[in-house]
Amino acid sequence: MTDTAPGATTERDYSTTLFLPQTEFPMRAGLPKREPDWLKRWEDMHLYERLREQSADKPKFTLHDGPPYANGNIHIGHALNKTLKDLVSRSMQMLGYNAAYVPGWDCHGLPIEWKIEEQYRAKGKNKDEVPINEFRAECRTFADHWIDVQREEFKRLGVMGDWDNPYLTMSFDAEAQIARELMKVAKAGQLYRGSKPVMWSVVERTALAEAEIEYQDYESDAVWVKFPVTRQVWADDAPEEKFLDAFVVIWTTTPWTIPANRAVSYSSKLEYGLYEVDTAENDFGPQPGEKLIFADALAEECAAKAKLKFKRISSVSADELAAITCHHPLRGLGGGYTFDVPLLDGEHVTDEAGTGFVHTAPGHGVDDFEVWMSNARELEARGIDTNIPFLVDADGFYTKDVAAFGPDAAEGAARIIDDKGKKGDANKRVIAALIEADKLFARGRVKHQYPHSWRSKKPIIFRNTPQWFVYMDKDIGGEGDTLRDRALKAIDNTKFVPAARQTRLRSMIENRPDWVLSRQRAWGVPITVFVHKDTGEILVDETVNHRIAQAFEEEGADAWFAEGAKARFLGDAVDSHDDWEQVTDILDVWFDSGSTHAFVLENKQKWPHLKWPASMYLEGTDQHRGWFHSSLLESCVTRGRAPYDSVLTHGFTMDQNGFKMSKSAGNVVAPQDIIKQYGADILRLWAATIDYAEDHRLGDEILKNTVETYRKIRNSFRWLLGNLAHYNADEAVAREEMPELEKLILHRLFTLDKEVRAAYEAFDYKRVVSLVGNFMNLELSAFYFDVRKDALYCDPLSSVRRKASLTVLDQLYSCLTAWLAPVLVFTMEEVWLERNPGETSSVHARVFPDLPADWQDDVLAEKWSKIRAVRRVVTGALEIERKNKTIGSSLEAAPKVYVSDPALLEAISGHDMADIAITSGLEIIEGGNPPADAFTLDEVPGVAVEFALAEGKRCARSWKITADVGTDPDYPDLTPRDAQAMRERARTGLPA
Repeated sequence: MTDTAPGATTERDYSTTLFLPQTEFPMRAGLPKREPDWLKRWEDMHLYERLREQSADKPKFTLHDGPPYANGNIHIGHALNKTLKDLVSRSMQMLGYNAAYVPGWDCHGLPIEWKIEEQYRAKGKNKDEVPINEFRAECRTFADHWIDVQREEFKRLGVMGDWDNPYLTMSFDAEAQIARELMKVAKAGQLYRGSKPVMWSVVERTALAEAEIEYQDYESDAVWVKFPVTRQVWADDAPEEKFLDAFVVIWTTTPWTIPANRAVSYSSKLEYGLYEVDTAENDFGPQPGEKLIFADALAEECAAKAKLKFKRISSVSADELAAITCHHPLRGLGGGYTFDVPLLDGEHVTDEAGTGFVHTAPGHGVDDFEVWMSNARELEARGIDTNIPFLVDADGFYTKDVAAFGPDAAEGAARIIDDKGKKGDANKRVIAALIEADKLFARGRVKHQYPHSWRSKKPIIFRNTPQWFVYMDKDIGGEGDTLRDRALKAIDNTKFVPAARQTRLRSMIENRPDWVLSRQRAWGVPITVFVHKDTGEILVDETVNHRIAQAFEEEGADAWFAEGAKARFLGDAVDSHDDWEQVTDILDVWFDSGSTHAFVLENKQKWPHLKWPASMYLEGTDQHRGWFHSSLLESCVTRGRAPYDSVLTHGFTMDQNGFKMSKSAGNVVAPQDIIKQYGADILRLWAATIDYAEDHRLGDEILKNTVETYRKIRNSFRWLLGNLAHYNADEAVAREEMPELEKLILHRLFTLDKEVRAAYEAFDYKRVVSLVGNFMNLELSAFYFDVRKDALYCDPLSSVRRKASLTVLDQLYSCLTAWLAPVLVFTMEEVWLERNPGETSSVHARVFPDLPADWQDDVLAEKWSKIRAVRRVVTGALEIERKNKTIGSSLEAAPKVYVSDPALLEAISGHDMADIAITSGLEIIEGGNPPADAFTLDEVPGVAVEFALAEGKRCARSWKITADVGTDPDYPDLTPRDAQAMRERARTGLPA
């Protein structure tokens, strides 16, 4: 039987007497055009606010939003991130929590400042000539514009939140709290100004954090340089002449740092040798008779670089290396470089590349700085000056302290990198000087991964500058209570999804240096401290701090740069204002975003439905070194624990071939384009079906598959809605009065509810869609709906079977619309309103239905697994006959089914297997010997099917072919069941 019964042979058309599905729910979704209407509906009904009211007494689940940056349209990464956050918040709301969601934006920092500077340059305008607060005002306006653009784009995704009241890091109250948090760090004695090599962008003229760095392929000059051994604290067993005229050879890919060299590092774990040159075939470099010291594992490779052959004279011990002092290879050049160069044992030295010796310029490398400072006391005892000079300025030029290469040189100051990110002349000039001094062993070029600013995409340099830092290893509240210790303990107490990501964040905290807080820019929250000019003491005064915070609350951080700010804030707190310096550096924007928990989660007046600490932070894997990281450190130093209970991370979206999306490659998939073509629900369904924890793919074919998945779900709901048009709640059938098949479906709803809830609680949306999708496709559409079509369409009005089925459809509708509401937010609202056209509420105001425990019936489910196994063999046999065109419909069949398995016989006993298999007849033969060509399935032993055509007449109404068609004299073309249905229709005044 089909819905429309084409090809009926009777003269009368009974189709109008069938209870066929009736619905205006369209097969074609038209999501791009219709979704905005539902957005407006939710806005008009103040759905978000209504949810807060109705769930005010429920436990809070707070997903704190990691702020996107307000400087452009959203991309697919934003779309995935916000959709996942919405899945979390909506599902936790429907699980019975008060899951308020406050979106936010990161508004300060270099990207916005850079855009304004670009506008200035295009107009020939000099930023430095513009009053700082005027410049900051332009940055604020720029950020405001993109906040409005992104807000509408995020809302179009169906993301529900407090969009009218988001948090902004540039709002006055936020800037005030960021300043308060910084002053707490200072009060705890954890803020200090130091001189360390930091990552410096010459292009952007500021220090950068690790989170602002990306590594790109880069070709560098490589040099092998000879450091002459000058003397040794001779060991008793080492003759003094052993190292006479010998050279320690280093390798570096930054020749420009040679003028900054202060030491050479070696490893006491490696084996070294003294080598003598036999022959040389080079234009410059070592000549026969020269003695050179290398790590043994790298000696031959180095010889090949310099086109020479040498022999190993002797071993060189670690004690001997420790006693060596060298001259600088540029000694005497321009009257400089006359200091001694010691050899230092360094953990960072390996024999993976180079020479086994590492040129050490403490002003231009983190490892260099650490090994230099860890040996400072011993070096000073040897009469070596350990001060680290500032040899490179903010524009990438050598300073006046660099002999022969500084501004006093004939050629002027050499430049490492220019303001366009291109290499300057420093490498060339240093290499030429090394050749002239006969200290160049070899040269070459090497391609390697080199740090670049992720904003300007230009290479950075490591540069020693005065910066503000937060200690990682200084005690805060007592011995052993350091920021690093607190952060590591907090990580151990945090739940990570997936769990393996905990290790990544832990390793970063274990190994990270002190946190660099300062930036030499204009747009952001300033480092609101005063420093004594003579002592370097940081002023910690509650009155001053209160004045600063109060001014920021009223005027924003611009107050720090206003005329008279110093006098205003210091007031009478100190004897002489002239003794104190007002710091003008800007805070790292990661401190801004790392402080958001303080001005959002703890702001009960503005957002009373949130809680501190957050239930969850959710971002991409890159935020282990970004927002997860900075939030952890900020909260641990000020509050002693993480600001979150759990952390969920997702991977990155690649194109459908697994390549990174980029405009230059032309493989970018824009969320705006997906929404325009398919609708936001398709994008949301894709986000819910991927393994978001890993990098994943998106492209045309993947979207087509997602559309097909959506189509199946939509068509199932369309059929469900069409049949529920005939449902009367007053005629609902109690479970105990239902046929077994309906009880089975209620059992499956109960067990599936447990699984769906567990998947949502585990944030496993892929499993949610799989569970519900498979249930709808395999258990409903392909089985239950198919079996019950006959009863729903044809049974009499009084039929308990039909009423029971409608009752079950009502429960299916209730559960399925709720379970899929967090994923398909627009479609489930459409389905909900289709059946409830006058409804003033929303499907999203519901919680997942609580299902009665007595629906669970494992014994019944086991029995029906056997019945369905027998059915599979029957339908398999019929499919062959349909392919052979022996039959067109299964109702033309009346197969013989041989069942020898006692358990299967017991299960099917008493059941109308013809109805279950959708045939007009079906004969069960217990045991016996089936024909040799009977159909069987290996996975269902003990069942064989012999095909046979149904005998009798075809019912003009239900299309069943049975012998009893015509036995009712009033309806000679119908079965008795269909005749009874017609009589009942006539009695109730329905068309008959």
